[in-house]
Amino acid sequence: MDKVTSSVANTGITLDLMDRRIVSALQIDGRAEITRIATVLGTSPRTVSRRLKRLFDARALTVVRMDRTEETVGATVLRIKVLRGKVDTIALAMARRTDVLSVDIVMGGEEITAVVAADSGADRDRLLYRQLPATSAITSTTSHAVLHLFADAAHWRSNLLSPAQTAALTPTPGPVRPVLPDRADRHLLSLLEDDARLPHTTLADRSGLSPSTVRRRLDRLTEAGLLRTHVTIDPGLLGLHVDAGLWLEVPPAHLHTAGQALAAHPYTHAVAATTGPANLIAAVYCRDLGDLYTFTTEVLGSLCITRAETSIIDRRVRPVGAPPV
Repeated sequence: MDKVTSSVANTGITLDLMDRRIVSALQIDGRAEITRIATVLGTSPRTVSRRLKRLFDARALTVVRMDRTEETVGATVLRIKVLRGKVDTIALAMARRTDVLSVDIVMGGEEITAVVAADSGADRDRLLYRQLPATSAITSTTSHAVLHLFADAAHWRSNLLSPAQTAALTPTPGPVRPVLPDRADRHLLSLLEDDARLPHTTLADRSGLSPSTVRRRLDRLTEAGLLRTHVTIDPGLLGLHVDAGLWLEVPPAHLHTAGQALAAHPYTHAVAATTGPANLIAAVYCRDLGDLYTFTTEVLGSLCITRAETSIIDRRVRPVGAPPV
């Protein structure tokens, strides 16, 4: 049987402060040019290039394109209870599906959390109503449909840069006007899906457009908020060793305020209002369990939450933004 292992162990590398600051720069702008990152961080382009190559070659870091926030509404978050000893098999089967966005194994080895894409339609229904119930290793499944997304993985920042550095790396928004991507735009976006840092020359070769046209189109899509990037990296490499899921019950009158407050907190990397037993769910990265306790008492304690359940993620089988395993 295939065994799921920790991605930190698989990389075999560690990150120093400069490595982490470079990662932080990419979290702000995944397509930031090496010379720009070097200038903002006060180092040489050669240093940035060498360090990024080490991280990319070790597959410790990837930069992918994320769908627009509004396209996540309607996604389904699943909590799958599994017989002891069967969790790896079920988790890997879920992680291989093209309609699944992420898969995690909860500490204890008897629960899996997974997110199914909003546009999976008949495939999602087949999964929920036929395949999962018919699997003898699964004891129960709870589903939560996303009603409103306050923050997703692309919003998360490790906050290792100064406000001035963050501002220097943040793409300048263009005029507020709707942009309807044409066929060439959609093709460029598809090329960036698995590697959002493909250079303009490579994109030009693959799309048949000139490099200047590629640059102009990508700038327009970025300004319109249609080109969003996400850094995929194990949080343990950034010193964040606890990944926790929060299943919260909030009175309807306080739901939006609580969601906005959690989305603004630097620890959270996903916050959504949902259907189901919990109407607000969040995912947080903390340094350790003591840090999580402080977050629970000081942050959650101030948000009119009537019930909170916390689950610790033991293994990330398929992180957000990663392709099927």
